[in-house]
Amino acid sequence: MTTPLQNVYYERKTATARPCYICNRPTQTVLATIKTEDFLYTCDGHLSDPATKLAAPAQGPTQEDIRKVVSEYQAREARRTAAQAKKDDDKDDKKEEKKGFLGSALEMGSKLISGSPSEEGAKSPASTPASPAGEMTGVPSSNVTTHNKYALHRHIFEARRNELRRKEMNKKAKETAQGLPQVPRGSF
Repeated sequence: MTTPLQNVYYERKTATARPCYICNRPTQTVLATIKTEDFLYTCDGHLSDPATKLAAPAQGPTQEDIRKVVSEYQAREARRTAAQAKKDDDKDDKKEEKKGFLGSALEMGSKLISGSPSEEGAKSPASTPASPAGEMTGVPSSNVTTHNKYALHRHIFEARRNELRRKEMNKKAKETAQGLPQVPRGSF
């Protein structure tokens, strides 16, 4: 059997009018589950019943939440780059200690002759990451569309559940009947 049906429906509008599930008046309002497992057309009058409407869903993150996450991310990146720079400095110091005085003097002399920049000068522009703050400024916070959330009356919901269960059983019966042999149709 499929997953159990939840009694949470979302209001949506359609282009074509169909009869209401309860009173058969034409309506364009549909109540559908989140995965559209079940849907039914209902009048706006039936939706105005205060017992059916559920609490509004929570809105998305606010600008303050976004700024907070961005600042935490930037602080984490700064710590990480500082730790990486410290590691690189420690490695350079260990290399210089291994080479000794003569090796480091020869290396410095060759750099001066060739005119190449120092390693740290070459590393600093490449090690700065692009800041994500510029990317996050274009996030719209008020353009999120939300649908009204409803719960059906328990008797109507039970009827919908029974109807879906009956349809599923009929579908399984047809699939099973396809595998069975047919009844003989001729005379003996």
